[in-house]
Amino acid sequence: MNTLMEDVKKMPISERIQLVEDIWDTIATVPSESHDSLKLSKTELVELDRRRDAHQADPTSGIPWKEVRSKLFHK
Repeated sequence: MNTLMEDVKKMPISERIQLVEDIWDTIATVPSESHDSLKLSKTELVELDRRRDAHQADPTSGIPWKEVRSKLFHK
């Protein structure tokens, strides 16, 4: 895999974007019943519900996307 990634990094960006699109197309065409491995567990669903409820109880507790993005990309 290392060699593959090295080869990919050498490709022009336009070709890498096309490669990602091609890979995504192979995933998107898989029948939905084959997506069992992508389903959330009961624990994950409970956690999502908890977080949603917490946010609905206090909408000001969230962080604006602009701020999150700034922290992610300006380290």
